[in-house]
Amino acid sequence: MSTSTVWRQRFGYGIADLSCNLVWQMISLYLMYFYTDVMGLPAYYVGIMFLVARLVDGAADVLMGLVIDNTRTRWGRCRPYLLIGAVPFGLLCVLAFYVPDFGTTGRLVYAFITYLCLSFLYTIVNIPFCAMLPFLTSESKERTTLSTVRILLGSLGSTIVAVATLPLVKTLGQGNQEQGFLYTSMVFGVIATFFLLISFRNVEEKINITSEPMTLKRAWLSLRNNPPWFVFAVNIFLMWGAFFFQTGALVYFFNYYVGNTELTALIAGISTFVPLLGTLTVPVLAKRMKKRHVYLVASAINLTGMAVMIFAGVNVMALIIGAVILSLGAGQRTAIYFSMQADPVDYGVWKTGINTAGILTSINGFLGKVAMAGAGAITGIMLSAGGYVANNAQSVDALFAIKACYLYIPAALIVASMLWIGKFYRLDDHYEQIRADLDAGINAIPADPAFNLDKSRAM
Repeated sequence: MSTSTVWRQRFGYGIADLSCNLVWQMISLYLMYFYTDVMGLPAYYVGIMFLVARLVDGAADVLMGLVIDNTRTRWGRCRPYLLIGAVPFGLLCVLAFYVPDFGTTGRLVYAFITYLCLSFLYTIVNIPFCAMLPFLTSESKERTTLSTVRILLGSLGSTIVAVATLPLVKTLGQGNQEQGFLYTSMVFGVIATFFLLISFRNVEEKINITSEPMTLKRAWLSLRNNPPWFVFAVNIFLMWGAFFFQTGALVYFFNYYVGNTELTALIAGISTFVPLLGTLTVPVLAKRMKKRHVYLVASAINLTGMAVMIFAGVNVMALIIGAVILSLGAGQRTAIYFSMQADPVDYGVWKTGINTAGILTSINGFLGKVAMAGAGAITGIMLSAGGYVANNAQSVDALFAIKACYLYIPAALIVASMLWIGKFYRLDDHYEQIRADLDAGINAIPADPAFNLDKSRAM
């Protein structure tokens, strides 16, 4: 394969994540703030709405996985959905940031419906995109490179949203936040649609492991014999839970706890741009270390940044330094996470002969959405319990709730994640032999006790 063809595919794969992140970052960073401070919805009900909508949407993730595993087209299993979902995805991004002329109850219903529909469209494009990696290449190093390019371009999309959103809201809205958010969502929605179409054109699925129809029974057979995936799945709650608590509380933390609204956009930009630098180091680290060790090092750097910010108080320089360190580790961890995500698929094929790339990825997406829902719900409940009042000076209890959601809870979750992965994830120790067996058409576990299904040894 020529270099230009390789990089065309890498760019095509990565730009889909840029597209998704333009919308995802709007949701993660600004949607809760938009609901409470612009649309005027009570924080408690917003939190509950996040929880319910994400749980409902999570079921769609699992169904989408089954759809992918049963899709057979001349474009592959995953690629067609980038084309199908592109335009509706951009449209729902706009509708989610529109404030209808209803009362509080009507707006709450409208927010629930549009948020749920946007999440569903995100599922249609993002689950196939995430499931696509095992079909693009069977080479572990190329998967890491593809994941790195994906994170680089995805982080670029996140950075654009983090840095440009509030200035665009101010400029396009001319002081009116309702109009500002609406017009800004239009800009990002159009760009997201365009880049999804570009991605559809550039990627090509080359790996086709099995053509047997996928059923829930076959999926369950594969997943129950896939301990590495179980360890990976549990860690989704810990890793992404920490991330969602931080992104959801960022605007509140700097607007109300620190009392510096200008710092909000700067830290948001750091949290999305600096991870690019961390991501660049991952291919080099992955050549010298096992993937789980890269994950642990990255998590330790991330945790160090959180510690700096915890003790910084409202010192601007210390907060900036902490945010840089935190974001560097976050970029490394996310890049190696997406590379690791494809490996349990190969383990499942090797163990059972069943390719569950779609259903496995969709369940991972569902668990991530549960983590996001839980973080949003807990944040809303904690803000309400602390007496949070939008656009006002906050009570001591409300300020503590804000800092807990932004720093204390994420730090605890990262510590738990490091302990879990460090103790139980062992797939790295055997992956090269598993990959060699698959390339040779071997799907049975060899008579080696190191490959038994004991969680402490086979993961």
